[in-house]
Amino acid sequence: MKEIQFEIRSIEMLGLAVDQILGFASDCKVFAFYGEMGVGKTTLIKSLCKKIGVLDYVCSPTYTIVNEYQDHNWKPVYHFDFYRLKQEQEAFDLGYEEYFYSGNFCFIEWPERIESLLPENIVKVFLMNKNNTRIVNCKK
Repeated sequence: MKEIQFEIRSIEMLGLAVDQILGFASDCKVFAFYGEMGVGKTTLIKSLCKKIGVLDYVCSPTYTIVNEYQDHNWKPVYHFDFYRLKQEQEAFDLGYEEYFYSGNFCFIEWPERIESLLPENIVKVFLMNKNNTRIVNCKK
C-alpha cells in the first residue's frame, strides 16, 4: 500500500493539496473521503472538481446522495454523500457499480457506510483537524 501525508494550514493551500492528491492518485479515478463532519471533505472535493475542469456548481449531495457534474470535455464527474444510507442495499438500488466502474471521476463522502462495495483501485483520503490545520493522509 502506498501512502502520503501532508498538512493544509490555510484555504490558500488547497491548490497545492489538490495537486498532491491528483499526482498521488495517478491512474485512480475513485476517491473515498474519510473524516468527521465539518473537517472539510466537501471543500476539498470542490477544489478537486475545479482542478479537473468541472464547470458546474459543486455542493454536497447530502439529500440527493449523488450529484453529477460535467467537466470541460463534457465528461461526467460523480460526487456521492452516503451519510444518510442506513444499509448497503441502498447503494445497490442507486446503481453504484455503474458510477464506480464508469472510468469517470467519483468522489465519495462517508464511504464507511458502503466499505465492502468500494472498488480495489481507489484512493482513500483521510482528513483530520488538529489545531485548525487539516492533516491529510492518502492511501492506495
